[in-house]
Amino acid sequence: MLKERSQSFKVFFVLADFLMVGLSFASAYFTRFNLLPDSEFQRIVIDPNSYLILGIVLSFSQVISFLGINLYHPRRAQSYIDEFFSIVFGILLNLLVVLSLLFFFRGESFSRLVVTLFALYNLFFVGIGHSIVRSILRRLRRKGYNLRSVLVLGTGKSAVIFANSLKKHSIYGYRILGFIKGKEQIETDIPVLGTISDLEKLLENLEPDLIIYAMGQTEGNHLKKTIRLSDFYGIDTKVIPSYEEFLTANGRVEVIDGLPVISIRNIPLQLGYNRILKRTFDLVFSLGFILLFSPIFIGISILIKLSSQGPILYRQERVGLDNRIFWMLKFRTMKVQEKKDSDTLWTKKDDPRVTSIGKVLRKFSLDELPQFWNVVKGDMSIVGPRPERPYYVEKFRMEFEKYMRRHASKAGITGWAQINGWRGDTSIEERVEADIYYIENWSLFFDLKIILLTPVRAILDRNAY
Repeated sequence: MLKERSQSFKVFFVLADFLMVGLSFASAYFTRFNLLPDSEFQRIVIDPNSYLILGIVLSFSQVISFLGINLYHPRRAQSYIDEFFSIVFGILLNLLVVLSLLFFFRGESFSRLVVTLFALYNLFFVGIGHSIVRSILRRLRRKGYNLRSVLVLGTGKSAVIFANSLKKHSIYGYRILGFIKGKEQIETDIPVLGTISDLEKLLENLEPDLIIYAMGQTEGNHLKKTIRLSDFYGIDTKVIPSYEEFLTANGRVEVIDGLPVISIRNIPLQLGYNRILKRTFDLVFSLGFILLFSPIFIGISILIKLSSQGPILYRQERVGLDNRIFWMLKFRTMKVQEKKDSDTLWTKKDDPRVTSIGKVLRKFSLDELPQFWNVVKGDMSIVGPRPERPYYVEKFRMEFEKYMRRHASKAGITGWAQINGWRGDTSIEERVEADIYYIENWSLFFDLKIILLTPVRAILDRNAY
């Protein structure tokens, strides 16, 4: 139902963004050739109509880029920062595509300053445009424009979660009239209007636009009666399955020859093109990182060799994608020890096994750098759940019900759990929840966000030792 409403929602934002992007390009052109000095030469050499065509192309490609990264989705509470990062990513993606095309199909040599100013103006005007559109839509909803009233049958967990979700997405214009009481009842500030026996009377008096059937199997089968009454009064009805507690937030329904098949867990990285996209990004990023920071690799290697006896690199068995064992590389930060100790002893604060150089490397996560070779090899990814030793995997799978879900993705050098401070000697349960959230909500933008936040977390994290 939010998907139905989001089509109109997208139209508003697409039109607003198209106008804002056009305004951004016009502002960039005006600034370069009217406000800055030494502008006459290039304006004479390049026909202004060429810039007009470039502006139109950029406007269309920018909106397509925003659609491609799913910018126009229901924005949940406290996600202004996420939207800002999405806009930045969409602008950079658009510039990358257009500049690549201009490089290979050179017709004119456009001012690079115009393109740079366009990107800056674009970020400002698109952000302002989104704020204005949201403000207008909220004002229209408050005045009752195009509101749809909803009656929810049931007062259990699924009914309350659904009602709270509609309140979060108030911009889409759904108003909860109240609940029909079921056997299970969870406290909520939304009124309970009656029982199932009062349904027909409530439909006559309230005239809702939509009925949501959210009663569990233990509450009796009232679905047939609900459908009959909704047909009689011409009211749209939607059903929340009573086994919703087994579904993840991103579970999906597919239809095969008319038969609905529900995926309990939706994992984006199981889709072929997503795997290819992530693997391509991992390879390009890792090889570029190794090449760029090769002097640091060499410097750390020398320091380790001079400070303590033993190998520079340390290999340890870890569990990765689909529960497979691989050898993870790290710069050695501890004194050489027996394999059984390194495989089974948990690292603690002020661990006496850590060398003086090792403390510095661990503090800033520099000991993890050799894992970029694991990424090149294909055992790991740049972003993903941190891999654990087989001994602890067996231990934690017995203690934490969802622990093995972490292995539905390649292990990562950094991850969402680490960004949120769950590393070292911290809560395993919270770490597992963060890892599962990442796996079920993966996107390339999410990876980029984690990568950008990793250096900050490496400096500020007190759990690094």
